[in-house]
Amino acid sequence: MEHRYLGHSGLKISEITYGNWITHGSQVENDVATQCVHAALDAGITTFDTADVYANTVAEQVLGDALAGQRRESLEIFTKVYFPTGPKGPNDTGLSRKHIMESIDGSLKRLGTDYVDLYQAHRFDHETPLEETMQAFADVVRQGKALYIGVSEWTAEQLRAGHALAKELGIQLISNQPQYNMLWRVIEPEVVPTAEELGISQIVWSPIAQGVLTGKYRAGQPVPEGSRASDVDGGAQFIQKYLDDEILAAVEKLEPVAKDNGLTQAQLAVAWVLQNQNVASALVGASRPEQIQSNVDAAGVTLDSSTMEAIDAAVGHLAKDDPALTVSPETRLT
Repeated sequence: MEHRYLGHSGLKISEITYGNWITHGSQVENDVATQCVHAALDAGITTFDTADVYANTVAEQVLGDALAGQRRESLEIFTKVYFPTGPKGPNDTGLSRKHIMESIDGSLKRLGTDYVDLYQAHRFDHETPLEETMQAFADVVRQGKALYIGVSEWTAEQLRAGHALAKELGIQLISNQPQYNMLWRVIEPEVVPTAEELGISQIVWSPIAQGVLTGKYRAGQPVPEGSRASDVDGGAQFIQKYLDDEILAAVEKLEPVAKDNGLTQAQLAVAWVLQNQNVASALVGASRPEQIQSNVDAAGVTLDSSTMEAIDAAVGHLAKDDPALTVSPETRLT
């Protein structure tokens, strides 16, 4: 397993981060989730990402239980705050000081740790003054409950404003967690250049486009039984934008490209996001332990220019790259 620095900090994280969105606490049983976490550890993954909203806090508990007994100093544990949790009352959401200060304590208790390495704003909160949010994050850091601060799906302008306040407050905003893959490149025009300037890394989610880039979905054919696209409770709604026959036909053209590199299509997709030097890590999940090693084998892979050109020739013309597609809800969700 290779490791990369996260932003302009001294923190190193594994190139593959294990994330438990959708899976833990909902899609897979707790014993299988624990097996997946242990398989990740065995494969050399040291970085684990979750959020309080996943399975309405249950995913944090499952991850904490699975990591119990591990040497805490050898792990990087990340979580997030913003989306509604608990009974989803008026203050159980957003990035107000109240919600942040209460949420970090709940997350630490569920994760079974005194601190998280990275505490992330899961979205930008248009209803709370940014100064209030960043001051609350600064206090979380000064209390020793988080070492660093990150965000998720923030625009270039929001990153710049947040980074300026963090610097003024004496804390480090070092990461952004956006969706990024061969078919979704909206961070490339504005977010990545701004992040590089500010010393912020990307921890990217959906590197295999919810499974579409594995090649399992075929143009003109029904979705496979047991796949994410067939599971209404397991994230089927998130994959719909990719289930277009033109996209699926283009993805089929990646099969020989992957084979020429001795990779599966999934490994090719994960390796592709890691070619971007502003990407510190690719987030992957698993519903079975055996899926872990396959993803890990994409770490440290270098794709040559001809491979990158072949990928662009196959799917690049279908990729979304409009920065305006990076958006946070205009009003808090309840």
